[in-house]
Amino acid sequence: MKRVTTLLLAATAALTLPALAQDIGYSTSQPLTLPHDTFFGMAAGVATDSKGHVFVYTRNGDPTITLAGSRAFAHGGSSLYEFGPDGKFIRQIGKQVYGFLAAQQVRVDKSDNIWVVDRYSSMVMKFDPQGRVAMLLGRKPESVDVPSSPDTGRGTPPGSGQQSDLFQSPTDVAWDADGNIFVADGIGNARIAKFTRDGVFVKSWGARGTGQSEFKSAHGVAVDANGNVYVGDRGNNRIQVFDNNGTYKSSITTGGDPEAICISPGAHQYLFSSNSNPVNDLDRGGEIYKLELNGTVVGKFGQAGKGPKDFGSVNAIDCRNPSALYVAEAGNWRVTKVDLH
Repeated sequence: MKRVTTLLLAATAALTLPALAQDIGYSTSQPLTLPHDTFFGMAAGVATDSKGHVFVYTRNGDPTITLAGSRAFAHGGSSLYEFGPDGKFIRQIGKQVYGFLAAQQVRVDKSDNIWVVDRYSSMVMKFDPQGRVAMLLGRKPESVDVPSSPDTGRGTPPGSGQQSDLFQSPTDVAWDADGNIFVADGIGNARIAKFTRDGVFVKSWGARGTGQSEFKSAHGVAVDANGNVYVGDRGNNRIQVFDNNGTYKSSITTGGDPEAICISPGAHQYLFSSNSNPVNDLDRGGEIYKLELNGTVVGKFGQAGKGPKDFGSVNAIDCRNPSALYVAEAGNWRVTKVDLH
């Protein structure tokens, strides 16, 4: 009986060991080619559209600051590029756009609209497929006095921000099947803001902390086919899952410390999560996890480093094709295509 009990305990332990995160075979390449004497700089965001075109939002511009009265107006610190399916450069979108300052993320919705998240201008900008500005969320701090988080002495948790459509260093954007917009307002604040498809503010939830519905940094956001909202809680080593109205459902703790998350489309959706290396330790972590939506680990690949199959400070993952990912490496100043085997 003792031997049977020992075997049962061993089997139970095996189910919880990191060995479950078996290595996934993969190959990498850098297929995107920029014009001569143009470089990515800090590649912050990458996304693909339905035609296989690739969009990269990166910090490589020439910031310009103009004094006007009592305020300084800044723009031009980042660039948005489009590439064809073959990796060849097509165009630069939104050159000198007022809200392009410090690239944070780029996403493409089901209608091939391009959404740009800028950390320093605290704006989310929607471009139509032709590259024209179609919607703006938030305002640059130089244009409006952004309210800070309320005084905690009044009973409002720090990081919850105001119930408004003004951001403080937003990090990501996602949509549900009805077109509702979810913005991770996750560095200056620690919350998720929900908008209608027309950009009307609905509500926000979250605060800074370690409990349920609290975030150290709401760094990434993604929505599954059922409208559930997944938030990469960077610093708390988890992905929190909410229903469409922000009610807490569960936490996934099997995907490392997620700086970037992505949910693939299709009948069987997968959740990808980057255990991006800490900013003060470039040689630790770095792997990317492939998960079921309930947090079950399918496998992992990669590690921190500077080589062709390594990852440096992954800030974005595009998983429109779950077998051929694009990864924006802020630390290695490159965009990597990853083919899973």
